[in-house]
Amino acid sequence: MDNAERLIRDFFRRVWAPPHDLDAIDNLMTEDYRITTAGSVVEGREQFKAWVASMQKLVGNATNEHLEIFTNPAGDRVVSRWITRGVHNGLFGIAPTQEPIEFTGIAIWRVEGGRLAECWVERSALELHNRLIEKNIRRFADAVTRASN
Repeated sequence: MDNAERLIRDFFRRVWAPPHDLDAIDNLMTEDYRITTAGSVVEGREQFKAWVASMQKLVGNATNEHLEIFTNPAGDRVVSRWITRGVHNGLFGIAPTQEPIEFTGIAIWRVEGGRLAECWVERSALELHNRLIEKNIRRFADAVTRASN
């Protein structure tokens, strides 16, 4: 395993798995770390820590499974394909249900000076959003049916 892959594995193990050590970000990311995700850019380690803490509240008990990780020959780019699993705590402004959720994603990182410097993330957010909305519609329809009986 090369250094770039080790950084990614350490990041997921230390930050995205319990006990969710946000201080590990200081060791793994450059000070000006930048992530582009869901059409937004988060810049700087402190802002990234706040973003991660927010996501961890919305996806309770989050865990990640690596499906595939590979690096380019220069070792300055890493791609990871993964699945996040947890419980729904209010993603997309939808009322929390504490029900299990999962979504897939792909991240591309740039490595600089032995640390993660930048990341671009795409995840199956629309699909997850639609599943959560469908569940809410079914719950509502069931409640109306029970109330009318």
